[in-house]
Amino acid sequence: MIPFGFVIANPEQNAIAGAFLIFSFIGTGTSFLAFAVMAGKRGIENPVYRNKSLYYMSGLTEGSETIGCFVLLCLLPEHFATIAFVFGAACWFTTFTRIYSGFHTLR
Repeated sequence: MIPFGFVIANPEQNAIAGAFLIFSFIGTGTSFLAFAVMAGKRGIENPVYRNKSLYYMSGLTEGSETIGCFVLLCLLPEHFATIAFVFGAACWFTTFTRIYSGFHTLR
């Protein structure tokens, strides 16, 4: 909702960056959940996160980094586009590394 709020507040300047950031979040979430489903079906467990109910695959952009990004956006709203594109690129890095790691783990 935070990126969408910035888009609503200033659609002329923030629409493309906001759409890219939201799309990037979809990439990180789906890569995480898709691998968790496949790992669950194959009985693969992550030894680092034994108490998690599903396979927890870490990445560069996780919960605390996302919250940090949102705080930065709120502190520097005039730089929304730049921050959104940089953090979105980091999310895509996470997505691609999860896909790569997932293929190697499932082999």
